[in-house]
Amino acid sequence: MPTENGLRKMRRLKKEDLKKINLLEITPRRIAEWEEHEDHIVVIRPVPKGKGLKRLVNRLLYEMSSKRIKLDEIGSVAWLHMDGEKKVGEIAEVLRDRFGEAIEPAEERLGQLVWVMRREWLIEYSGIDDD
Repeated sequence: MPTENGLRKMRRLKKEDLKKINLLEITPRRIAEWEEHEDHIVVIRPVPKGKGLKRLVNRLLYEMSSKRIKLDEIGSVAWLHMDGEKKVGEIAEVLRDRFGEAIEPAEERLGQLVWVMRREWLIEYSGIDDD
C-alpha cells in the first residue's frame, strides 16, 4: 500500500504531465489487495483518502460503487504481471503471446486498463509515484 506521501505525489501528477510520459516505458505496480481465483482475479478497491469536501464526495462515490472488481481473463493476466518490474510494453508482449489477435491493439487496450487502474488507486507507477 502506498504511503500518505506517495498518495499525495500521485494526486499532484496532472493529466498533462502523464501525457508527456511514454506509456510503454511505465512500470505499473499493484497497490490494491486482490484475490486469485481459478480463472480470474478479484481486485479489492481501497477506501479513498483525502480531506474536506473532496473526501466526503469521494467516500460517497466509493460507497455507491462496487468494492470488488472482477477482472476478465486478459485483465487478470495483465494484473499478475503488474509487479513493479515489467514495463507496459513488456506486459503487452506477454498478452500478445498468450491471446494473439484477440488482444489487438494490445498496447492501446493495456494502456486504457493501466490508466483506469491508476485513477482508481489500484496501481501506481514505479519511478513516478515513488516517495
